[in-house]
Amino acid sequence: MSVPRVLSIAGTDPTGGAGIHADLKSIGALGGYGMAVVTALVAQNTRGVRSVHVPPAAFLDAQLRAVSDDVDIDAVKIGMLQSRAIAETVGEWLDEVAPPIVVLDPVMVATSGDRLLDIEAEAAVRDLCTRVDLVTPNIPELAVLTGEAPARDWAAALRQARALHDSSGAAVLVKGGHLAGRLCPDAIVDGDGVHEVTGTRVDTRSTHGTGCSLSSAMATLRASGLTWHAALERAKEWLTGALASADVLRVGRGRGPVDHFHELRPVESWTDAAWRRSAEVRTEVDRCDFVRSLADGSLAETRFHDYLAQDALYLRGYSAVLARAADLATAAADRAFWSASAQGALEEEARLHRARIGAAISEPAPATLAYLRHLDAAAARGEYPEIVAAVLPCFWLYSDVGMRLQAHPRPRHPYADWLEAYGDPAFTVATERAIACADAAAAAASVSTRSRMAEAFARSMMHELAFFDAF
Repeated sequence: MSVPRVLSIAGTDPTGGAGIHADLKSIGALGGYGMAVVTALVAQNTRGVRSVHVPPAAFLDAQLRAVSDDVDIDAVKIGMLQSRAIAETVGEWLDEVAPPIVVLDPVMVATSGDRLLDIEAEAAVRDLCTRVDLVTPNIPELAVLTGEAPARDWAAALRQARALHDSSGAAVLVKGGHLAGRLCPDAIVDGDGVHEVTGTRVDTRSTHGTGCSLSSAMATLRASGLTWHAALERAKEWLTGALASADVLRVGRGRGPVDHFHELRPVESWTDAAWRRSAEVRTEVDRCDFVRSLADGSLAETRFHDYLAQDALYLRGYSAVLARAADLATAAADRAFWSASAQGALEEEARLHRARIGAAISEPAPATLAYLRHLDAAAARGEYPEIVAAVLPCFWLYSDVGMRLQAHPRPRHPYADWLEAYGDPAFTVATERAIACADAAAAAASVSTRSRMAEAFARSMMHELAFFDAF
């Protein structure tokens, strides 16, 4: 099948998150060739609209004809139509050119709830509903188009969508994003009934341009040969991913844009990203005097014994936090892993530490106390993903250091037992399992929970550095 040629008729967004900018990204991300005719020049950013300049309707007509006189258009998406004259110009062009697929996103109500169009412009947009194939209103816009109060639940939204379909003849994409609750369904309402696609709300503030993006995605997918129902299933899958990865863009200080091209980027796991962000801390660990002198065997035995005494105290507290992870894990295999790790920490404390320093109990040093308080706080909050992220550096950093130091063995190294413990392939396997647990927890977590995971991991890495620096 040839690449669908999709024309967006909409306003601009200089920050790139909405309007024709979002449309062109959506069309391209889903395999189409995007074209754009500008209805309004909008000075806006992620925090709001500052001003709008509407070119004369004659210039809009000239743009439309410049495209249709030269290009065979497979689908049209219509967005912002600021005035009655603009809407009527688009309507007249539609009547003359008769594009095979037309999607109307009736931009009529701002996120704040303010009406964006005057009465005449609203009437012109309502008239356009009878000349298009699909209308994609949000809940407030659906209310305007049906002359009712905004729907308060999904059943009421479906009823209003049915009324709009009956009055216009167009299929209606009704969206549940403005309704309260964790679930976020969408549906196509047409002559064949209601075709619902379920979904879960994505926890993010980066929702700028979602309506624009969804409507242009629908136009592109329908022009690619999908039915409206199948197009919605694919578009919702894509948009959910765009919302889930939106925060990585860090565009603006308000409601940021979605990540239109998330499917085209190499996938980086949560742990890969956390490890990458910790590069500076890991470099400082390698540079610290304790690690360097431990590596070459020049570390004074008294310093090593001081370290072991504090590490013994740490491992007892660490074991308790690992046991808490076991309590909270939902999968039996994960519970078994964390429980075994908790027991292993105690066995390590007994085998390696007591063999060298005996059973003497030291007072915890400030660095030891600070690290344990951080872990205890994560355990007390009782969020499994955060606890896993907090304990992971003690696996990963020690495995990394141990393997690299083992790669350059020194005959009769005075601390060979320590190096062998953390360079042991069995410890590497345990570390890999802990990493996999963290990735699985992050995949199922909300954006806010992943953010807390990242903070917990980063703070633990800093505590590891402070612990080494204390000796």
